[in-house]
Amino acid sequence: MKLKLNDVTKSYGSNLALSGFTAIFTPGIWPLLGPNGSGKSTLMNIITDNLKADRGEITYVPDSGEEENALKMGVRFREKLGFMPQYLGLYPNFTVERFMWYMAALKDVKKDEAKKQIPEILAAVELYDVLRRRIGALSGGMKQRLAIRNYISKISFNKIVIIATHVVSDIEFIAHGIILLKKGVIADNAPPQELIKKISGQVWNITCDESEVQAMQQKYRVTNISCDDVPGKAVLRVLSAERPETAGAAPVAPGLEDYYLSVFGEGAEQ
Repeated sequence: MKLKLNDVTKSYGSNLALSGFTAIFTPGIWPLLGPNGSGKSTLMNIITDNLKADRGEITYVPDSGEEENALKMGVRFREKLGFMPQYLGLYPNFTVERFMWYMAALKDVKKDEAKKQIPEILAAVELYDVLRRRIGALSGGMKQRLAIRNYISKISFNKIVIIATHVVSDIEFIAHGIILLKKGVIADNAPPQELIKKISGQVWNITCDESEVQAMQQKYRVTNISCDDVPGKAVLRVLSAERPETAGAAPVAPGLEDYYLSVFGEGAEQ
């Protein structure tokens, strides 16, 4: 199974939101990583046919069968598609169970199949015990579990899961491949470990007096600040291609967050 996007482009007036997006998705979890305004939501809305692209093609290739224009498949493509929008329409007066039946009806899931799947899904997200509670009475964490389905990593072996986010910790350990979007353009596209290798030897810890932190921020690209075990001292995590000219600078293993910040810089977490 493959979902192929070729030269997908979208503008809003003079604002180019997505430019020539080209990628091939296979079963697994594929995060679209980038700050607000990078084109993630635009792309997701185009894939789900909620928004028309200015140009480009989206084709679906089943395990057995010929490649087809996904958006011309109509109901046959929508049957294979699940979509969770950024702003959720969770009806507060619905019970958890009623909401699941409602979603099953929208997806045209047969009654017998829904009756089997709903308890399984609620058990997987630890909501079976509250299936008759109104959504408006759920805690924030429960609402999140109901919407996000934390178990996607368990079922993604035979599904293509595309997640739009700017929170690296959401996807660092479950991603098959990561696409970094910057102002509508693919800045990088690779598995997490390949991205991390690109900044090997470029991440450092520097210990300094707390009074020196501001000066260090002006001198180096600081990605994190934490308190040292010694009172009055701070530990700065720094991105630098060269060893910082500061006593006690120690190399540390890079992480995906470091690479993300190396690409997007200030404002990357917005």
